[in-house]
Amino acid sequence: MEKSITIIGGGIAGLTTAIALNKINIKPTIFEAAMKLEPIGAGLVLAANAMKAFQKLGIAAEIIKHGRLLPSFTIYDTQGRFISKTDSKAISQKYAVDNFTIHRGALHKLLLSKIDADRIHLNKWVIDIEQTSNSITIKFQDGSTYDTDYLIVADGIHSFIRKKLLPDSTPRYAGYTCWRAVIDNDYLNLTETSETWGTAGRFGIVPLVDDKIYWFACINAPQNSSVMQQFKVADLQHHFKHFHAPIPTILEQTKDENLIWNDITDFKPIDKYVFGNLILIGDAAHAATPNLGQGACQAIEDAVMLADELNNQTDIPTAFKQFERKRLKRTHYIINRSWTVGKIAQIDNRALATARNFVFRLLPAKVKERQFKALYEVDF
Repeated sequence: MEKSITIIGGGIAGLTTAIALNKINIKPTIFEAAMKLEPIGAGLVLAANAMKAFQKLGIAAEIIKHGRLLPSFTIYDTQGRFISKTDSKAISQKYAVDNFTIHRGALHKLLLSKIDADRIHLNKWVIDIEQTSNSITIKFQDGSTYDTDYLIVADGIHSFIRKKLLPDSTPRYAGYTCWRAVIDNDYLNLTETSETWGTAGRFGIVPLVDDKIYWFACINAPQNSSVMQQFKVADLQHHFKHFHAPIPTILEQTKDENLIWNDITDFKPIDKYVFGNLILIGDAAHAATPNLGQGACQAIEDAVMLADELNNQTDIPTAFKQFERKRLKRTHYIINRSWTVGKIAQIDNRALATARNFVFRLLPAKVKERQFKALYEVDF
């Protein structure tokens, strides 16, 4: 293919897309705003749909080495009583692929190793684009420009380019804020992935490889709360002091410098991912709250499906539109479902929380199975 394709963003979406394009002999140029690509972040889930995508790319086996099998997922109340449990082994048997947990930094490092270093340009912050029907000129903060025939925008929820094209597509606050950390597991020796739902907030535990644990804590709060920004481990210990073991011990083993804090946001589904010779993917197109563990998974799906369309179509704009047609409904479902699950999980009214827990305990297995089918059955 003689036409040039450029990717904006060197995160999971951009790197996975570059790998997928390489497999069909397209060598994209990647521009990333960061001055250095470092293994930052905390943990994430690579659900069965994402692992299917990595199988198509031929790198699933390598990723499995850096991940940890997720055998089950349990939701508890603050006293440690069961609310809901999902058997991931049964899901694995049904969909012929496992769910994994992995450190975001480990996944990013592995993806980066699959791309030629000379294809990636760092410290390139996009400040504007000029688009015609035949080409796109990208303008960077350092005064330089770059011309490309086609542009894949994968620069995340705060994408400048998306907001330029769709000014109303601004992030919306979910109503709760979140702390994350990765700590050693040698003292705790935890093996179960779980969430605990209480009226004071929500606490999640995700074991990782290399004897590490990823945990997160969500509290309902005003957006950009100065009080929440100042929270330290001691504040979280006090706030979650009534939560069951091992949550107090996990916080006791966490240092202030381990904490990562941010408000939880997404943006309302948009009805267009393609703008002529430009396409939005990943969080730049369909950022969702993390309640289904599908943010990275949907970006990975995007990469494989976009490459597939480009491989099947000689006309790139047609391939872009085919991708958009296939992805809109599914990504809209993920955004809306994740938003709803977050609202349910963050209920802070005691009577409503009690009713929620009662209903969840009575949900038949076939209801859960339908939900997993919607998430994991993907036709690549």
